[in-house]
Amino acid sequence: MNTLEELLIQSVVKVTNLAKWQVENVLEMHREGATIPFMSRYRKERTGNLDEVQIETILKQFKYFDEFEKRRASILESIKAQGKLTPELKRAIEYCSSATELEDLYLPYKQKRKRRASQARELGLEPLAVLLLKQQQGDVETFAERFLTDKVTTVDAALKGARDIIAEEMAENAQCRQRMRSLFAREGRMVVKGVKGKEEEGQKFKDFFAFEDGINRLPAHRLLAILRGANEGFLSFKVAPSEDRALDILSNLYIKGRNSAAEQVQLAAQDSYKRLLQPSLENETIASSKAKADEASIVVFADNLKQLLMAAPVGSKRVLAIDPGFRTGCKVVVLNESGDLVHNETIYPHAPQNQGGAAMSKLSTLCEAYKVEAIAIGNGTASRETEELVKRIRFKNELQLYIVSEAGASIYSASPIAREELPQFDVTVRGSVSIGRRLQDPMAELVKIDPKSIGVGQYQHDVDQAKLQESLDRAVESSVNAVGVNLNNASKHLLKYVSGLGPQLAQNIVDYRASNGAFQTRAELSKVPRLGPKAFEQAAGFLRIPESSNPLDNSAVHPESYSIVTKIAKSLKTDVKTLVGNKALVETIDIKQYVTKDVGESTLSDILLELKKPGRDPRKATKILEFDKYIKTIDDLKEGQILPGIVTNITAFGVFVDVGVKQDGLVHISHLANQFVSNPLDVIKLHQHVKVKVLSVDSARKRIAFSIKDALNEK
Repeated sequence: MNTLEELLIQSVVKVTNLAKWQVENVLEMHREGATIPFMSRYRKERTGNLDEVQIETILKQFKYFDEFEKRRASILESIKAQGKLTPELKRAIEYCSSATELEDLYLPYKQKRKRRASQARELGLEPLAVLLLKQQQGDVETFAERFLTDKVTTVDAALKGARDIIAEEMAENAQCRQRMRSLFAREGRMVVKGVKGKEEEGQKFKDFFAFEDGINRLPAHRLLAILRGANEGFLSFKVAPSEDRALDILSNLYIKGRNSAAEQVQLAAQDSYKRLLQPSLENETIASSKAKADEASIVVFADNLKQLLMAAPVGSKRVLAIDPGFRTGCKVVVLNESGDLVHNETIYPHAPQNQGGAAMSKLSTLCEAYKVEAIAIGNGTASRETEELVKRIRFKNELQLYIVSEAGASIYSASPIAREELPQFDVTVRGSVSIGRRLQDPMAELVKIDPKSIGVGQYQHDVDQAKLQESLDRAVESSVNAVGVNLNNASKHLLKYVSGLGPQLAQNIVDYRASNGAFQTRAELSKVPRLGPKAFEQAAGFLRIPESSNPLDNSAVHPESYSIVTKIAKSLKTDVKTLVGNKALVETIDIKQYVTKDVGESTLSDILLELKKPGRDPRKATKILEFDKYIKTIDDLKEGQILPGIVTNITAFGVFVDVGVKQDGLVHISHLANQFVSNPLDVIKLHQHVKVKVLSVDSARKRIAFSIKDALNEK
């Protein structure tokens, strides 16, 4: 291990508070091609039982420190090439510990466009600036007269040029910037105003037309809303602390006396702050605050997405799915247990056609003919009306009715993926198929849609898109591998998120399956083109084969541990098939007997859990929610009503709840629970069924305020 890598590892250890050997092992496995899910699930002895979040933190921190050291080396080389790298500056750069401090030290040596100070230096006024900064007794005009030339013809011009040089020196001084930066962070005020003449057009930002708050107190969602309003031209803002407090910092650093030279330095300080420091640090403060807001929003978005992906499936059931509508009718499809489309047509139960009787008869016939077990209705336009219609039908066979979120269904229906899967059908049929498949297996269907189109989180288009995409991809990867994937029916879109695979190997698996039929064993994966030993190691434990003759192939037991299970079965005088799923027999096993230098108690404990219940799905059973049958539109809502609802979105400031009126209402964070709540995710989950009390209704602005706390207190 080289000196630089040792330094980087020590930095990661310090930040994460983990053992050095844990960090070293994670980094080593990562370089060898191990994924985060694989390390967390199958290398617990080497990681010290680190979870996915801890492993991801190690990798992110190492990347940050690696990039920081590369930047440090680049800056040292740049200043050295300029011939300006003094021993003191070199030491300061080598010992600085933050990217901000590093950039401050480099700022005076950065190539920049020609400014007033540069022009003044070219006119030979730098010695005058140095003289003024010493603030010696004497007449400044007399000082300035020495520097008059055919290009600097007046004393005022000479003094102004010298002040420009001093102003730039102040603005580029690392100590000055650090103190000023701290002042902006502590005491900076964000003052927001509405743009004149755009008040009507920008009504959605009216709460910020006359707004002021400390930048360090501004919640992420408010900052992002203000920045969006400014980008759209409806808001203007300024961020700054008290000007007097800022000038005090400059005075303390630069003013040494009370004479005419000191007055010139004071004038330079005022110019430096207004022209250079304030705009620069305002931008820096906004960027820093936005980065924090982005991070907070991305965390919420990723958590919401993970919960959505982990939503309960109804499983392999025959489903009739309805995409409801009024004028254009309701698009109806029937899917078999595998999600294949077996029938589609359109019914017109609502206005203007009002063919309710014919629609009910048709739905009843379809459910009987195809032995439908569940009905899925999209939650968009005409959803409640369609739900009421279906509930009036007396079906001959027992089935369950579910309302399914349509978020992103239209994006899927017009996508290349949908055209590839259902080439002979139009977007309306594809949308209905997506609704039905979401009920069967939310994860398998949602992975086909760009997560940013699913509609969970807030301001997803305003945050750093690269970081958002990275976080969402990790959320999908984590969810898919936590559940496991059926190797014989998973789409390539689902398979690509399996540890060690990716798009190309996923396509190769689908192609192999199409040519050779269903996989019979996990070992058969080695026959897939380009799927080598490393990819097999990373992926095999997360792939399931229900049809395999070896029950372990349908479990989370990794093939590398099959010999351990065989050994356990042999010691119990039985075989693997008898052992798998036999809870009573498994509970008699003493795992300490099977510990080796490579396999510890953590791995063995996981194996025993799988032997008790192989292939267990961590997702909970799906639940049916029934809205209040008397509440159909926002006009039916009255203050004080207590209603059933479902959580549709979670943000930093509260959660949104659907009570069946086609407009979600907000439960502010202060109304989530009787105790103080700092993070809504601590007390609420996406798609959780809740009772809410109506606090207020603004039909004109389509705003509804609910309270979960008050509903609980009135039980």
